Amino acid sequence: MTANGWLQIGIFSILVLLLTKPLGVYIVRVFDGSLTWLATVERIIYRMSGIDPREEQHWTRYAVSMLVFSAASMLLTYAVLRLQHLLPLNPQGMPAVSDRQAFETAASFTTNTNWQSYGGETTMSYLSQMTQLTFHNFISAATGIALAMALVRGIVRRSAGTLGNFWVDLVRGTLYLLLPISLVFALVLTQQGVIQNVSHYVTATTVEGVKQVLAMGPVASQEAIKELGTNGGGFFNANSAHPFENPTPLTNLLEMLAIFAIPSALTYTYGRMARNQRHGWAIWAAMYILFFAGLTTAYRAEARGNPIHAAEGVDVVASSNNPGGNMEGKEVRFGIVNSALFATVTSATSCGAVNSMHDSFTPVGGMVPLVNIQLGEVVFGGTGAGLYGMIVMVILTVFIAGLMVGRTPEYLGKKIEAREVQMAMLFVLVFAGAILVLSALAAVTPAGLQGRNNAGPHGLSEILYAFSSTAGNNGSAFAGLTGSTYFYNTLLGFNTLIGRFAMHVPMLALAGFLAEKRIVPESAGTFPVTTPLFVALLISVILIVGALTFFPALSLGPVVEHFLMHAGRVF
Repeated sequence: MTANGWLQIGIFSILVLLLTKPLGVYIVRVFDGSLTWLATVERIIYRMSGIDPREEQHWTRYAVSMLVFSAASMLLTYAVLRLQHLLPLNPQGMPAVSDRQAFETAASFTTNTNWQSYGGETTMSYLSQMTQLTFHNFISAATGIALAMALVRGIVRRSAGTLGNFWVDLVRGTLYLLLPISLVFALVLTQQGVIQNVSHYVTATTVEGVKQVLAMGPVASQEAIKELGTNGGGFFNANSAHPFENPTPLTNLLEMLAIFAIPSALTYTYGRMARNQRHGWAIWAAMYILFFAGLTTAYRAEARGNPIHAAEGVDVVASSNNPGGNMEGKEVRFGIVNSALFATVTSATSCGAVNSMHDSFTPVGGMVPLVNIQLGEVVFGGTGAGLYGMIVMVILTVFIAGLMVGRTPEYLGKKIEAREVQMAMLFVLVFAGAILVLSALAAVTPAGLQGRNNAGPHGLSEILYAFSSTAGNNGSAFAGLTGSTYFYNTLLGFNTLIGRFAMHVPMLALAGFLAEKRIVPESAGTFPVTTPLFVALLISVILIVGALTFFPALSLGPVVEHFLMHAGRVF
């Protein structure tokens, strides 16, 4: 670890903090209807779609609207991928995507997961990339933000019974938030060298005289929303390690900032809407502490390097002409600190973009992204998903605090009773069950074991990461697992659906139950949710729930691999 590395981490942290308030205030204005500069476009969309923007929806109707829209868009994407060989904007003549691959991809992009068991430049036509994958990058992110707004309304409204209108939230989130920022960001990326075209692939001659095919395509437009919407799916197989997606240190910084921008800002938005800004900052503080702890661990592990490499004579000590540490699987353009930072950022959110290969990290360095996901994608989390996931953990924390003092817990004036706790626990258990049950199935069946390229604890880590990433709607991977088989395409595709929609329904039910409650006056027994004590208790609950759920599996994977590495053995 170096002073320069810590300086870069400090600059990134300050920039995230500076973005939080102004963007958070803007998001409030997006969803309270006070922005009107695109009102004409908004009205046309409502009229063409038969939407009454003044109509409020009960949580059941809100959930049905979200599910129907997601199912319809997923089926459309599946059809386009299966028929892309017959459709235009396919200059390279890409064949139809296989049925299993089309299902997994359609499910993955619909759920904001963007898990890819294929190479984008060798599988998807320009039409598929632009009209389906990029479309879902916008819509799935807007859906997550809409659901977060629904939960916030459920908390702040008094005896309302309604959560807003899903269609209005979807349109406003896309029209006023995601589209304009992505447009500006795409132009900046293009100026920095990210390509944007619909040309045929180019054959170039390298300095060694070897012919090489360079893939072209509309990359900048997808790259912008892939990061801003915490989607993560790369146009190229190498994702953000590819120089056409992430060519400079500046684009690397901007992409990381884009990943954190909306999840961080939503904490301020929540504080403003709840009329308790200190509570919003308390949630932000809990998120940042967890993020910083993970980043410090990953950076230290990668900077120390692999003792097996050192024993073979590799210099792992940083110097003026040597990056040191574990550079396996990392771009020399970014080095140790920006690889560890990007890996922590992308797994702390539900993004999944990568600028290095997590499979090549040291056991502890690779465990950090895995743990970030398994904590429930609440360490800032995805667009919307991070906020509502954290609010669920806040409710569990307040419930535990209420038990400690022997009274009915209250949260921002709403009593937390049996059915609210049941929905919160269902939200947590669905996530854990999907990961552990399906990972166990893959680890003991021939079809699951055939996908491993590594035996022993690292092979288990690859399986565990795949199911954690897809259930957490993250999409990054330990790339040593061969996921393009019928077994993994099918199971991982269903896992993305479970991790999204089987968790959305109990969360919306929780929002609906809270919306029906009256506000009760604060009393001496009300647990304060703005203090350092609350932040510490919230972090403790998140860590305890994560440890009780996943530590046994982690101990068989990256933990034992760490000890084997220091014993000079590797699988």
